[in-house]
Amino acid sequence: MTTALRESSLPLPLVRRGKVREVYDAGPEALLLVASDRVSAFDVVMNEAVPHKGAVLTQMSAFWFQHLEKAAPSHFITAGTDEIIARLPALAAHRDQLGGRAMLVRRTEPVPFECVVRGYLSGSAWQEYRSQGTLAGEPLPQGLLESARLDPALFSPATKAESGHDINVTYTAVEQALGADVARRLRSLSFAVYTAGRDYAAGRGIIIADTKFEFGHAPDGSLLLIDEVLTPDSSRFWPADRYAPGGTQPSFDKQPLRDYLATIRQAGKWNGEAPPPPLPADVIEATSARYLEAYRLLTGRELGPSA
Repeated sequence: MTTALRESSLPLPLVRRGKVREVYDAGPEALLLVASDRVSAFDVVMNEAVPHKGAVLTQMSAFWFQHLEKAAPSHFITAGTDEIIARLPALAAHRDQLGGRAMLVRRTEPVPFECVVRGYLSGSAWQEYRSQGTLAGEPLPQGLLESARLDPALFSPATKAESGHDINVTYTAVEQALGADVARRLRSLSFAVYTAGRDYAAGRGIIIADTKFEFGHAPDGSLLLIDEVLTPDSSRFWPADRYAPGGTQPSFDKQPLRDYLATIRQAGKWNGEAPPPPLPADVIEATSARYLEAYRLLTGRELGPSA
């Protein structure tokens, strides 16, 4: 099994460390995002890392940022290791930590909402609908099945959370916090990016059931797509040939990990809170394989040797 990176340590000022990424100061106009191989489930970060995961997230985001440029401008500069080192020579001795998992981006002022687009009724949206018939307090048609297609897709914003669950909020709440114009632009950009990504993925045999985007304000006031985009961590990818509404769907993400943890929770061997249980090697390998398969199917290429 390829060695996994649980945490990067680079000779740049550390801006913050999230669940998956370290963010470094790369100068007055840029940041360096390094996606580790850390993995979380049920809001708990596991002790073990998943090989290739960080590189998949970075390289898939790089692919989408370039592919979706006409739908929405982004903060993306480069995810090429050689180009990053050329711009930041102090990293030359740390190529092993960059290895396809690092992305240089423009600085922005992040918008304090997750911009979620739901094309299918799943996850927390299904749970709310089943109990209340609503999504973020807004009523939905009666009689919908779990995993049913939502036509048109719904814009379902949420508050950001460094730990724990994001909280769904109404579009009105975004308007009140950011103003009607910014809220409208966020919704329009979110639909444009989701539609372009959904249509492309459909041609590759993948349903993008839902996804979350993040945006940031550039110095000139424009909104840029930031963070990661249409990855297995930020989206639900379903194989189109196995789609069957009326229940949960198989997915190209950390489903093997979730399935294992759900099993040991039901057996009373884990309470669902930190500290996490140790993960068997086969669960780690299966999760890594899911990420790699999603990358191959969507991009049409294998993860490069530098990643």
